[in-house]
Amino acid sequence: MTLGQKIAWDDTVLPFQLDHCDIRGRVARLDGALDGILSQHDYPPQVEALIAEMALLTALVGQTIKLRWKLSLQIQSKGAVRLIATDYFAPSEEGEPAKIRAYASFDRDKIMPGSPYSQVGDGYFAVLIDQGKGTAPYQGITPIAGGSLTACAESYFAQSEQLPTRFALSFGKSTERGGQPHWRAGGVLLQHMPKASPFATGGGSGENGLLTASDILGEDNEENWTRANTLLDTVEDLELIGPSVSPADLLVRLFHEEAPRVFDMQPVRFGCTCSEDRLRNSLSIYAAEDIAEMITDDGIVTADCQFCGAHYRLDPATLGAGASPDKGDDR
Repeated sequence: MTLGQKIAWDDTVLPFQLDHCDIRGRVARLDGALDGILSQHDYPPQVEALIAEMALLTALVGQTIKLRWKLSLQIQSKGAVRLIATDYFAPSEEGEPAKIRAYASFDRDKIMPGSPYSQVGDGYFAVLIDQGKGTAPYQGITPIAGGSLTACAESYFAQSEQLPTRFALSFGKSTERGGQPHWRAGGVLLQHMPKASPFATGGGSGENGLLTASDILGEDNEENWTRANTLLDTVEDLELIGPSVSPADLLVRLFHEEAPRVFDMQPVRFGCTCSEDRLRNSLSIYAAEDIAEMITDDGIVTADCQFCGAHYRLDPATLGAGASPDKGDDR
């Protein structure tokens, strides 16, 4: 595809609600934030596509949670792509952008021709929520199933939250006139409001007995949900990632009969929370003999951030038990 210059709604998430059918949602666009993520490593195209999908899911999900600090999504598998980890950091102050970061661990020799999802083997999809200092982290896990990372996310919400959830995503490389190819991603999230959803019990109708939306919704709610999904099925890729249709206009085009109501748009940027203080804090639990095993031939301890590529070089004499506590952001 050929797209023009960057547009006002790139790297944003727009929350909305469909008042006539008790459904909430988000519209997200990632451009520069996604470039920031993918430029940190030399990923094969299939891995880039998986990270783009996971990052877009993370941006959409992060905006559905009253998040004080960090949401993490993870895929761990036995396939060529062993791990995909994403973090979404809530804004530290009103009006500030949220931050997103991601990386993948993979076996380059095992990457084969085929779809991105075919590089993922058996494993699990996890959602982790850290609300900061003084709170207990939350973790929910569902098996990898359904044929895409998107299907894994939908299955997670059905199993762990009993929330009927639907994603429509588009992502890929675009080429601006006179510029270099770069990744763009756009998507819509629909989620039925929980107040009218009965608690489903027993096995579901999905793959390996997993719950689906129809297993959770009652007859009246299922009609509304089916109608909203049918409308979402008409969305086109260029409406999700192209320059011509704004998120608000897209909602009117798709759901005008459902009375869409939009809220404040949230900007999203690529960002990392790594720091020397954080690294020192993580190493403070090690005894002197453990630190000694980390010393390089140059007589220092080195560490690289997988998310942003930052490289740290530390004097081993200043590390280990008794080091100063982290003075970074510990919300």
